Amino acid sequence: MTNTTEPTDTDRVFKALGDPTRRKLLDLLVERNGQTLGQLCQNLDMARQSTTQHLGILEDANLISTAKRGREKLHFINPVPLHEVYVRWVHKFEQQRLALLHDLKHELEGDGK
Repeated sequence: MTNTTEPTDTDRVFKALGDPTRRKLLDLLVERNGQTLGQLCQNLDMARQSTTQHLGILEDANLISTAKRGREKLHFINPVPLHEVYVRWVHKFEQQRLALLHDLKHELEGDGK
């Protein structure tokens, strides 16, 4: 039996984050949100067409949104999918680690529980 399901939103986010250029684009938008393609390209060593493809993957993953301002298209970061990944994949591991450190602290200090 083959699995031919469409990628999930989380799959798209992980795919988008898997590339260093796309992470760099997100970093640029965190520094200054609402940049044009030209402004973003100034910080990358690649053609506009390649940057546009990377932005398309980020937009498909809902990590960025765009808005027209006259003839310009502005790019904005959308932190919601990142937060969802954090809650699903990172947060639960942090809680376990912090609980272990809490227990270790009390054991070393002899506080008991």
